[in-house]
Amino acid sequence: MKPSKLSIAYFLAHQDRLFDEQVVFDEEEAEEFLEENFAELFDSIGEVREFLEEEGMDVSSLTDEELAEEAEVFPIPDGTYLVVEA
Repeated sequence: MKPSKLSIAYFLAHQDRLFDEQVVFDEEEAEEFLEENFAELFDSIGEVREFLEEEGMDVSSLTDEELAEEAEVFPIPDGTYLVVEA
């Protein structure tokens, strides 16, 4: 599903999780960046696991907690997960 306003704002505030330096400076830039990089929003960590496995990433040895801590996975405060493939 497409990133929500909350996930866009969260990514803007926490982009240092994935990048060494700031790549976007406001919500509009963040939304464009996420669209260009085909970011996806998921309802559960199980859906994230399924998606990453389909993308060829071996996540079978990771616990749900470890998976949620991966750099490209952003746990959003509303319980969803934003995955950014940058």
